[in-house]
Formats: sequence, C-alpha cells, structure tokens
Amino acid sequence: MFDVDAVRARFSAFEGDFAFFDAPGGTQVPDEVAAAVAWNYREASGNLGAPYDTSQRIESVVDEAREKSAVFLGASSEEITFGANMTSLNFTLSRTVGRTLSPKDEIVVTALDHDANVAPWLELARDKDLVVRQVGILDDTTLDYAELEGLLNSRTRVVAFPYASNALGTTVDAGRVCQLAHEAGALAWVDAVQYAPHLPIDVKAIDADVLLCSSYKFCGPHLGIAYGRREVIESWRPYKARPSGDRPVGHRFETGTLPYELLSALVATFDYLDAIGGVEQVVAWERTLGERFLAELPEDTRLYGSPSMEGRVPTFLLNYEGIPSAELSVALAKEGFGVWSGDNYYALALYDRLSWNDALRVGIAHYNTLEEVGRLNETLSALVRRARA
Repeated sequence: MFDVDAVRARFSAFEGDFAFFDAPGGTQVPDEVAAAVAWNYREASGNLGAPYDTSQRIESVVDEAREKSAVFLGASSEEITFGANMTSLNFTLSRTVGRTLSPKDEIVVTALDHDANVAPWLELARDKDLVVRQVGILDDTTLDYAELEGLLNSRTRVVAFPYASNALGTTVDAGRVCQLAHEAGALAWVDAVQYAPHLPIDVKAIDADVLLCSSYKFCGPHLGIAYGRREVIESWRPYKARPSGDRPVGHRFETGTLPYELLSALVATFDYLDAIGGVEQVVAWERTLGERFLAELPEDTRLYGSPSMEGRVPTFLLNYEGIPSAELSVALAKEGFGVWSGDNYYALALYDRLSWNDALRVGIAHYNTLEEVGRLNETLSALVRRARA
C-alpha cells in the first residue's frame, strides 16, 4: 500500500497545516531535491570540459540526468534534451522543424491544448506561410478523433496534442493519435506536462516523435525535458553556436550552458520517485483521492470533464453559479487550502468552447491525504452554503 505518511516526511513544506491542491501549477519539492541544488553549488559549480574534479562532477550530473530522464520516458539517453521549461523547448524545437516545412504545409493542434503547444505553431505559421488547423472536442470534453482523422491529409506535417488537459484533466489516447499522424505521414508531437506526474509514459509504446514535460510538475526543479525520436531529430539542423557539440543528438538543441544545479535537482527528483515506488505506485493512490474528492463535492458543483476518474488525471475544474471563483480561492486560502482560480488557464480554445468565465482548478498530487481531501470538501461546501445564504 502507498505510504503517504512516509512520503510527506520527506517534505519540509508539510510541517504546517496548509494543504496544497495546486499541483497543475507546480508541486512542492522534497528536501532532498533542494539539497541537491546546494550540493551542486558547493561541489560541482563551474562548467564542463576542464581536467579536474569539479568539472568532471558536472559531467557526471549531466550524464545521470539524461539517463534517468530516458528511463522515466522510456527513451534512450541520447534522445533527451533539456531546456528552461516546456514552452521554451517547444519554441526551440518547433522553430527547428520549421526549417523542413514549405508554404501551405499544415499543422494540426487541438482544442484541449495548453497554448505552449499552440502558440509556437501559430508563430511558425506566420513566418513560413503554413496552415494551422484545430481539432475540436466532444460534449464530454474528449478529443474528437473522427474530426482529427478527417483533417489529416497529404499536406499535414505535424499533429500536436496534449496527453492530458492542463485545465480539465481529460486524457487523450496518445497511441491512437500517433498512429493517425503517422498514417498521414506527419510527426506526432506530444505535450505531456500534465500527464507525466500522474501516469507512466513510454514514448516507444505510443510511438511519439516528440514528447515534452516539465519536472516541476512532479516534485522537481523548474526545468523542461524533451524526448525526440533519434531518427527524426538527427535529420534536423539545429539553431546553435558552431563550436557546440553534436553528441549526444539531443544536446544539439540545448543552447548555451545548462543549469547544472537544476540537473542535480532533477537527478534527486528521479531518485525520490524511485524511492516511493515510481509513478506506477502513485496511480492507485491518486485515483482513491480523486474518487473521494468527486464523491463529496457540493451538489450544485459545475464540474467540467469526466465525472469519474475514468479518462482523466486528478486535475479538476469547477465553479458555482453566481459565486466568483476568485472569492472562493481567497476564502479557501484563508482556511488553509491552496487552490487556483482563473479564466483560461492558457487553454484558450477550451475556454472559448466551454465558456466557464472563471473557475476553480483543484489539482491532487500523490502527497495529498484522504484527510486533506475530506477537509477541503467540507470547507468548500461550507463556503458555498455561506455564499448562497
């Protein structure tokens, strides 16, 4: 059984009574991850390429970060690229693949996407005279696969889609989309930022060409991680300084000096996840927490997305008619709960489609407890009753 008490003992952030339900925006960090940053500055500060211990420690950190990232994603270490964040990496990689595209080539995005997997393609389309098409969603907020299939044609070059919605938690059948993309001769380009903290990833199993995620969503540092299928990214000409190395192949897309202190923290993050049993071990626990949360919501809750834990990760968007979510989030914060309120959550097409005005986003992480979920539901219900009165 998942030992959540043992997990929480590794976090100084949980010494008080405040309950964090803001995982979609960023998780709390175990002490060992923070300690790894300090270790790097003490023992491995400098740069690669020098013939002494400090530099060689940096090299070991970079190599280990690639190897552990590859295991996490089911890839080869040579296929890993690091960047400041997922958005920056996506602009870099989309701009790079743009060198292979011609006017009137087509890019497909979806209404479920975070703008970090839409804006790079829109900007590229403006510069290269490309066409960007958007796949809609069905009434249950799942991707419209039939519409996707109908949009694909001989000019489609990239199908960009989210593994899970950052706003609703709705998941996508990535293997199905990748197959459709490849049948059309296009690249399958996956935003896994919200999926990676909650469910295992195997890039080879889903047959992705590019997949991106952010380690600060799974108890790590603010760092972007990208996988690129070797056969694909080897054919691209990167934007880079000329003396910068070409091996491993993923390194070709890393501009400038890497943040070695964050790579040390990333290594510690993967060690932490291994110590608690890996993402595979948190799935059942997060499902239990999510089911409890859904079962005890106030009766007049407007929940967007799946009403159960089927077809979703534990990210929930909800609101209450006539009660501003901004007021509820402030009231919840005063009662000791960290919950977001906002409008589009960077999911612009989804916001236009569902018109939720403003809404609460509640995100569960593996370090949350049943007791916290129960208290959140009780407090939310009381606040809603008070507002109604």
